[in-house]
Amino acid sequence: MTLAEEILSEKSGMKVEAGDIVEATVDKAMSHDNAALVIKKFEEIGLPLKIPEKIVIILDHRVPANTIKTAENHKIIREFVKKNGIKNFYDINHGICHQVMIEKGHAQEGMLIVGTDSHTTSYGALNAFSTGIGATEMASVWATGKIWLKVPKTYRIEVNGNLPEMVFAKDIILHIIGHLKSDGANYKACEFHGIVKKMSLADKITIANMSMEMGAKTAFFGGGDGIYEKNFEFDISELSPQIACPHTVDNVKNIEDVEGKEINQAVLGSCTNGRIEDLRVSAKILKGRKVKKSVRFLIFPASMKIYRQALEEGLIKIFVDSGGVVMNPGCGCCLGAHEGILAENEIAITSTNRNFRGRMGSKNSEIYLASPATVTASAIEGKIADPRKFS
Repeated sequence: MTLAEEILSEKSGMKVEAGDIVEATVDKAMSHDNAALVIKKFEEIGLPLKIPEKIVIILDHRVPANTIKTAENHKIIREFVKKNGIKNFYDINHGICHQVMIEKGHAQEGMLIVGTDSHTTSYGALNAFSTGIGATEMASVWATGKIWLKVPKTYRIEVNGNLPEMVFAKDIILHIIGHLKSDGANYKACEFHGIVKKMSLADKITIANMSMEMGAKTAFFGGGDGIYEKNFEFDISELSPQIACPHTVDNVKNIEDVEGKEINQAVLGSCTNGRIEDLRVSAKILKGRKVKKSVRFLIFPASMKIYRQALEEGLIKIFVDSGGVVMNPGCGCCLGAHEGILAENEIAITSTNRNFRGRMGSKNSEIYLASPATVTASAIEGKIADPRKFS
């Protein structure tokens, strides 16, 4: 079987195959600030909380609270957590939900994990079946401990070749999305094979995280000997740094076709590329250099654990000395809630995962997605720049 079929067979207690509808037992149910809406829907159901020990709530999207409305929602969540004895609660001083889920061991191989966030696919880095759901559906999971799922068909994606210098996992997944397009893997499980199977956990998280940007229901690395709906093969030996241009993630071009575009803001971080490995790459390029005075360079470590490690390794000093601004771990800038809103006609290059029109502020701004190395090189030059010149 494919990995998707294997896991959903175990969680449903029956042998399943792609296309079957199953009722599966959930191992972990994750929500962030939108838990306030889940609570509202759950209380409308009127049933007792079935799985308090499986619920994980992590405040990360608007932290610290950016509006009175957000503050009220955080208060609702904290009171609900206390009232119902939910032990797996992480307040504003922990980090971005997907990073915290993995750091704290809530995501593990073979689990079925649902989350009220589209990038819940991140835990596929550990070969968990993880997928995003809505608030109403999560409320029913809280009440029953189970969820209805259609077993997805699987795409096998083979990545071969030697990774060129200054080309990273972010470039690989952008390249793949550029070929498959934003709907190319709609409701499919994507099994990644080849060189990516041997990559670090940080790299796998980046690839799994962004798989949903081509519509994937879930993502894995390696797998069984199953029946695949489609097979894809990518040779990345000659791959250039990749850029997703406005206003879709699948509008992907080689750096050579985009470099020279002036920028106003550069962002390093998010659930996609805010791990210690990403910060190290950036700091190595930045050391002894300065951020262009016309550029705001914002750095968001993915968690407080990573923030502390970056402090111990001297990375934070490098960022500050270069003219960067180090922020608390959170999602605010990525989703356009706070901490880095773009004004009209401003241009940003960012290591986040989406570049939709108005995603980070004004509908008349532009967002370019790239690897941490490309983001950093661009911050130095004040324009989209090829990181290979800093290798």
